[in-house]
Amino acid sequence: MTQAPDNAQKFKYAGSRILIYGALFVWAFVCLFPIYWTVSTSFKTAVNVTQGDIIPWVGRFQPDWKGWRSLGLSPDTIGEISTVRDEFLLRFRNSVLVSLGSAMLAVIIGSLAAYGLSRFQYRFGPWRNKDISFFFLSQLILPPVVLAMPFLVLYKELALLDSIIGLILIYTLTVLPIVIWIMRDQFDTIPTELEQAALVDGCTVWGAFFRIILPIALPGMVAAFILAVVLCWNEYFFAALLTSTNAKTIPVMVASQTGSQGISWWSMAALSTGAVTPLILIGIFLERFIVKGLTAGAVK
Repeated sequence: MTQAPDNAQKFKYAGSRILIYGALFVWAFVCLFPIYWTVSTSFKTAVNVTQGDIIPWVGRFQPDWKGWRSLGLSPDTIGEISTVRDEFLLRFRNSVLVSLGSAMLAVIIGSLAAYGLSRFQYRFGPWRNKDISFFFLSQLILPPVVLAMPFLVLYKELALLDSIIGLILIYTLTVLPIVIWIMRDQFDTIPTELEQAALVDGCTVWGAFFRIILPIALPGMVAAFILAVVLCWNEYFFAALLTSTNAKTIPVMVASQTGSQGISWWSMAALSTGAVTPLILIGIFLERFIVKGLTAGAVK
């Protein structure tokens, strides 16, 4: 008597699973197709780009090293002298230095600020801790173009134009609100009794912070650091505005692949592939740290 209802329930369960996996497949395709298009375009010729060929070895699309050859990174040019390859490596190094330096500085400053907002009560006129925290986060609403002229004049006076240090400072300010918000949530989930016990045992406030709180909040710090690196790596506006020769980064070089005959899509795709590869590796190998850090404060 109960077999028919059980079968109906099984069919309903199987149908819901099919819908879920179907939706996930569509979403994965939407997210991954731009990466596939970029990588495949780096192996296209001008005809393949203009004709919109997508699948390799189908029709006219015969993969070619044209995009990588223009950067001196193809198998037949990797051993030769290439000014374009040297420039790419220089821009790649600049991106690494700026991203890691900005993320590290933002995590150090942001962790201290977040710890203060989590453990101490402040009053700045009518503002309290929550108001101050929201003020930091509200800085993300401000369009970067509004800050273009002030920072351009300030950096000119301070001789920070076209310098790695200048980009590190402004990128630190850019990602600092996100780091503070993430780390404050991490510190809020750590019981204050741990610090009180450490103070009773003779630790100072700084000692309790470095010995007790910081190791517990380390997953959140790693997640904030990785997120800051990704945001700094992809930033284009300030890198294009405040640099000219020495401190240019990968996004600026990618956007400069234009000439008298139009956009060099294959070169731009090869550059974009080289630029996005470190972020893909970070996502693959550090996924568990990112998820653990971002979800650590979800359950108290």
